[in-house]
Amino acid sequence: MSGSGLGDTEEQVAGGGLLHRRMLLRGGVLAGGLGAAFAARAADPIGAGSPDGMKVPGAAFSGYGTPAHWREGIKRTIGALPDRPGTGASRTPLERLEGSITPAGLHFERHHNGIPDIDPAAHTLIVHGLVKQSLVFSLDALMRYPMQSRIHFVECAGNSGGMIAPAAAQNTAGGLHGLLSCSEWTGIPVSSLLDETGIDPKATWLLAEGADAAGMSRSVPLWKCMDDAMIALYQNGEPIRPEQGFPMRLLVPGFQGNMNVKWLRRLKLTAGPTYTKDETSKYTELMRDGKARQFQFGMGVKSVITKPSFGMTMSGQGLYEISGVAWSGAGRVARVEVSADGGNSWAEAALNGPVLPKAVTRFRAPWRWAGGPSLLLSRATEETGDVQPVRADWLAQYAPGQNYHYNAINAWQVEAGGSIKHVYA
Repeated sequence: MSGSGLGDTEEQVAGGGLLHRRMLLRGGVLAGGLGAAFAARAADPIGAGSPDGMKVPGAAFSGYGTPAHWREGIKRTIGALPDRPGTGASRTPLERLEGSITPAGLHFERHHNGIPDIDPAAHTLIVHGLVKQSLVFSLDALMRYPMQSRIHFVECAGNSGGMIAPAAAQNTAGGLHGLLSCSEWTGIPVSSLLDETGIDPKATWLLAEGADAAGMSRSVPLWKCMDDAMIALYQNGEPIRPEQGFPMRLLVPGFQGNMNVKWLRRLKLTAGPTYTKDETSKYTELMRDGKARQFQFGMGVKSVITKPSFGMTMSGQGLYEISGVAWSGAGRVARVEVSADGGNSWAEAALNGPVLPKAVTRFRAPWRWAGGPSLLLSRATEETGDVQPVRADWLAQYAPGQNYHYNAINAWQVEAGGSIKHVYA
């Protein structure tokens, strides 16, 4: 069917039951009811038949809010080394969240030698090297600077790296792609501090080092630090948590995760990259022609459907919402397309605004599931024109075993009975 408006009809725009995104503007079209009898009981005056929560006083105040115990299963999944519990990663449960902002308590973690307990009163940040004057900043001094707040994602370069395995792992969206989180960060532009120290014309790079037991350090191009890098002090309105770098971390929007150095203690301006252990032992991509890419910082355009996805079961044919997240290290997500027939046809999804640069964007598409097998895909395009690749094209670039910067299309197979599994497409 076609026409300028939907009226009381559904406009199917792609195979497999994908409907036009205008359906989402019609309130209640995807909602289900529990029936008139239940509604009548719910409308009764307060009495013996009322819900239990209406019969007794509720809980007292608390100094810091916690999630409902009914949802205490929404947690990060932890993958740490057995003999070194502070080394490894934990992943954001993407399939259990909504919107685009990750709660601070569910932001993914990546630690190389545990989480340090840093006294903020004793911690300092030194800016030195190829500068006109070295300066040391206490936390108290930094708190006096004018601050900015910006929403950006952080993604580990190894996120989704398991997708290079020959067989598709049966895991959740978060288990596969959960080394990704998005927050509102508040802090001071790095450029403000560099303007104070003064920059030697020979400086083209900057070494950022953390105060953890691993001495995590990365080289960052000076142009990036003068562009949009930040000394982040707050996350989602509260001081950054210890696992995210308290009392301060470096934020380099759109660049691979561990360049956003946590527990930041020094910035050293240099004439070239420092070639630290953290950027030479890892994060170099070997190509099929024998050459290698080093300092490939930007995270490519990417998307993943989080609902429905592995671990969920369809509850019967009918109307559903396909939802997921998309992001790009190069800027804004321009559009996301969804397929319910394995890529034979595509429908454009609705993007939840505001669509911000180097931030996660939530997408949604209405879908009428007929009860049969369906292969769900999403494909994102960024404002530069780059399109999320298929898996075969991504693998064709690299020598076997390379798994950094994986951003190929993910696929979920919905079976006739409603179960969902992860597959390659």
